[in-house]
Amino acid sequence: MTRTRRGYIARRRRTKMRLFASRFRGARSRRTRIIIEQKIRALVSSHRDRDRQKRDFRRLWITRINAVIRENWVSYNYRILIHNLYKRQLLLNRKMLAQIAILNRNCLYMISNEIVQ
Repeated sequence: MTRTRRGYIARRRRTKMRLFASRFRGARSRRTRIIIEQKIRALVSSHRDRDRQKRDFRRLWITRINAVIRENWVSYNYRILIHNLYKRQLLLNRKMLAQIAILNRNCLYMISNEIVQ
């Protein structure tokens, strides 16, 4: 039986895979089977790390807010600030509070003083 040549469709598919893996090193950018495995692995990692990134940023914001709040008062901390924000029904999320803490500490002190009273 004579060998049939595959058409251009499979070659197009492999070329697309190679373009995705062109930045990889070694066999990961040259061998089709390994390219497919690496592409799956890369996409899984990127999906997982998008969730992890959200977690990491939230931790960073909380740390920044807590550090600035503790500088001024010894008995005052992040937990009490957030509790008072919820009691007063102020719509300031952690990202905004962290930006205020970095750029304008006096503003954060004023906000926290108003909440406590």
